[in-house]
Amino acid sequence: MDISKNKLAELLRSPEKMDQFNLSDWDVIIRQARASNLMFKLYHLFEQKNDLGKVPLEARRHLEASRHLGANLHHSVFLEVEYINSALKCIGLPVVLLKGAAYVIKGAEAGNGRLFSDIDILVEKNHLPEAEKIFKQHGWFASNYDEYNDRYYRSWMHEIPPLTHVKRDSVLDVHHAIIPPTANLKPDTSKLFNCIEQVDGLENVFTLSSIDMVLHSAVHLFQDGELEHGFRDLVDLDALAREFSAQDSSFWEKLVSRAQELGLQRPLYYAIRYTRRFLNTPISQLGLHGSEEGKPSFPKLMDFLFERALMPAHSTCDDSFTALARWVLYIRAHYLRMPLSLLLPHLIRKAYMKRVEKNKAATAQ
Repeated sequence: MDISKNKLAELLRSPEKMDQFNLSDWDVIIRQARASNLMFKLYHLFEQKNDLGKVPLEARRHLEASRHLGANLHHSVFLEVEYINSALKCIGLPVVLLKGAAYVIKGAEAGNGRLFSDIDILVEKNHLPEAEKIFKQHGWFASNYDEYNDRYYRSWMHEIPPLTHVKRDSVLDVHHAIIPPTANLKPDTSKLFNCIEQVDGLENVFTLSSIDMVLHSAVHLFQDGELEHGFRDLVDLDALAREFSAQDSSFWEKLVSRAQELGLQRPLYYAIRYTRRFLNTPISQLGLHGSEEGKPSFPKLMDFLFERALMPAHSTCDDSFTALARWVLYIRAHYLRMPLSLLLPHLIRKAYMKRVEKNKAATAQ
């Protein structure tokens, strides 16, 4: 795969070379950034380096427009976390934030310029019923209720159905693990809780440890199959690895050891391989050597798939095999999370329901 098509990655790897891009390049960069949900990230990057004035006006207008959306989102995240905290405090549970909200609230570099549509939290499984009950009392309810989907989430997934607030329309994803219980990988969730870190200045609000944040980010990207914003998630991994390794000289040793402890060597291997490939993430020799334990049986095949699927979801990055690669990885993700006896009926039902919805839409027209 020719990853040089990814002009956005080229810019992120070497922002100091921005003067070498012409207007045609910037047009592609803006399109790829919008498709990857990275417009606000670009704005933050240039603002941080005081280079925004060097961006051509035609492109800068788009970046500056993203600032307003991003600033409002980050402000609303802090407010929403206060609401969540108020609810869980009533039953004596901590707020353990995951993914984008965790990066923002923690003040991690990965949170700067990060956009997301919902807030993810982690609750111990034995506390799920009381947590869901208190959330309902505070206005969060499962939206688009469907008996099959409700059973799918509660029986096979690592989270309950998404909750939407009746007034604010905020979406809350309540997880009890980072991987479905039916998946091939089975990290011990209690070990994650044992290492959670409190957010400075926020009572009862926590994130996973720095090491576990990286591993969860890798699991989310390379196990879940949600690759529409795969390149954005790869940028997250790059930012987390750069920041935490700069703070702790033993970061890579701890990361490899923790991946072994939790059985997450394969996601770590992919995270290290593709952050280096796309973004030149600096990895220590210990990290490179240690991650080899997770090497797949067919690395060239996985390169063929991931090097296409992790590109921005835009036509400027596609080739003849991109759609196939995304589809294969989508099926792979379902296979990794569910045994065939559950997977095949589930996929058949999804295909049937998709056709039903398509026919309804056609009839309505």
